[in-house]
Amino acid sequence: MAGRYEPLTRTTVRGGQTRVPPPAPAPAGDTGGKTRTWVPDGPLALGLVLGPLRRGPGDPTFRVTPDGSVWRASATPAGPGTLRVRAHGGEVTAQAWGPGADWLLEGLPALLGAEDDPAAFVPRHRLVHASHRRRPGLRLGRTGLVLESLIPSVLEQKVTADEAYRAWRLLVRQHGTPAPGPAPAGMHVMPDARGWRAVPSWDWHKAGVDDKRAATVLRAARVAARLEEAAAMDLPQAAARLELVPGIGPWTSAETLQRSNGHPDAVTVGDLHLPGIIGWSLAGDRDADDAAMLELLAPYAGQRHRAARLILLGGQAPPRRTPRMPRGDIGRL
Repeated sequence: MAGRYEPLTRTTVRGGQTRVPPPAPAPAGDTGGKTRTWVPDGPLALGLVLGPLRRGPGDPTFRVTPDGSVWRASATPAGPGTLRVRAHGGEVTAQAWGPGADWLLEGLPALLGAEDDPAAFVPRHRLVHASHRRRPGLRLGRTGLVLESLIPSVLEQKVTADEAYRAWRLLVRQHGTPAPGPAPAGMHVMPDARGWRAVPSWDWHKAGVDDKRAATVLRAARVAARLEEAAAMDLPQAAARLELVPGIGPWTSAETLQRSNGHPDAVTVGDLHLPGIIGWSLAGDRDADDAAMLELLAPYAGQRHRAARLILLGGQAPPRRTPRMPRGDIGRL
């Protein structure tokens, strides 16, 4: 998959295996804002649920603080907003600031996987069963924000993760806006659709983004409203909507919809490494291609993305027999 899921400081609610730290005092200047408390109906590991939303350790839209709080800065339909999420004693407490605060708090349960159904998943392989048993707090959350996941996925096309992460950092810091509220220093909200369309060509080049990827982002930004509608669609219709934009193919749409829609079956095809990892982990096949990967995942129809995540968390890459590639995962369109 493009960009490995970065490890987070994990806070697990109800039945998880990670010790839950006590809530830290509110940050200095933590005045105003809005709050919401939500009680999940089962184990919830914030690190596993929210980890896929972070685009590298320096992502300016995402931060994990020493007290275990997860901070996100988002461009919501209501405007920019900052969300802080903490878990303790079987419940989740969230605070939000900015024009998008109400929108973020309303979507908190969905973000943390309330609309996911982990009970629908049945492990079919020993490795998957073991990985599933060790991670009861894995939920597939949905952000409800398509462009937020689409643009960094486009930046990850056919380059290393490090290159894509660098481009994302530079562009968001230069063209985004400071995160509202008492967010950790350096946090920014990504540009809205109009802001992406205003990025000059030389800033794309400075960020290392080639003309093809930049043009894809610009095309997506021009039809952002239509693309955001995909957040409420079923997987086939949502993927078809995204792939109408030239430069967006199955790889990019799957990487986007895994996050925006939280769909358990949005399996990534066209990835350089994923078929080999799944092939090696489940069948000892180091040369597995997309077709072989999909055949191995066929018993998980409807839940193939969840199965792939559990394999990535519990499996391993095949031994290398060629010179090491540059760091990072390289995806297609």
